Amino acid sequence: MTRREFLRKASLFCAGAVFSSAAIESLFRSKASGDKTGPAGLKEAMFYRKIDDSTVQCELCPRGCTLSTGQRSFCRVREPKDGVLYAMSYGKVCSAHVDPIEKKPLFHFLPGTNAFSVSTAGCNYRCKSCQNWQISQFAPEAVYNDYLEPSDIVAQSVRTGCPTIAYTYTEPVIFYEYMLDTSKLAKGRGLRNMCHSNGSFNPKPLEELSLYIDAANIDLKGFSQDFYSDFAAGYLDRTLDNLKILKKNRVWLEITNLVVPTLNDDMAKMKDMCAWICDALGPDVPLHLSRFWPSHKLTHLYPTPQETLEKARETALASGLRYVYIGNVPGLAAENTYCHNCGKTVIGRSGYTITEKHMKSGACEWCGTKIPGVWD
Repeated sequence: MTRREFLRKASLFCAGAVFSSAAIESLFRSKASGDKTGPAGLKEAMFYRKIDDSTVQCELCPRGCTLSTGQRSFCRVREPKDGVLYAMSYGKVCSAHVDPIEKKPLFHFLPGTNAFSVSTAGCNYRCKSCQNWQISQFAPEAVYNDYLEPSDIVAQSVRTGCPTIAYTYTEPVIFYEYMLDTSKLAKGRGLRNMCHSNGSFNPKPLEELSLYIDAANIDLKGFSQDFYSDFAAGYLDRTLDNLKILKKNRVWLEITNLVVPTLNDDMAKMKDMCAWICDALGPDVPLHLSRFWPSHKLTHLYPTPQETLEKARETALASGLRYVYIGNVPGLAAENTYCHNCGKTVIGRSGYTITEKHMKSGACEWCGTKIPGVWD
């Protein structure tokens, strides 16, 4: 079995574990298999400037790659030809699943519904703990793809009964044009859009995307630039600025912090991060504290102790945040949503399953307090 065949079969198996492999296979049935790129095979990128006849600078993310003909961007998906920058991954879907919205994770956005989730290969970060490194750390031509038009994604979201399309698994900023085109079509069909991102956009692209994205979960990987540089080759300041942009533009916002033992589990830094979230974004932004499992370049570390996660949650709540969850540790009470006024359970969870719900018209059934979120 070739590597591409293995990834293809694994993808369909994972999809079946969540929903139905038949539903996902039908998505590809009318499409030719294997590294198809559409009629022209290229999509002119948005947000770049020409330097000369053969050199351009990408202005999509803060990395600002300057590229000449034959050079590929840091994210592995943008390349100039004759002074025009092209998105090389447009429509090249390497993963398409039907997932619970709670898996994104979004806990205050249409709980109990499914999201049609898609991605293309590549990433503008180099996270050492990446769970999806087999697709995020490779160029599109190095993984198995099927070419899907934005209209295909929208049609399949409708057919599978998903009210939301999720741009996830890899970093959505690198397939920005595909995400934007699909989001526009989805809006026209009454669907919602969400992205799970590292938040590393430049402001102008994010402002435009905010017109069509209804929700976002942003990875706030730590709270120092030194950590961002070493762990992800990323940009803390840009992420913080973009969190403010999303909040200003009324995109429903949730934040994930992967707590990695010995690297970003210092409680003083955790306190600073949570205080910033509370002050800059407000106390009602949900924070997901996610358990680290050894992967990619950090297989030598141990999983995050439950005690560390519980201490981090206590720190976050003491900082003023009202909705703080622990992820990747099934069975904890910290999976549930509690009314910040009376303290009673308004949404009970077991993993990605809703076990109980005590809300009416977006308010606590017990005391009538409004619970921030998108519930309808």
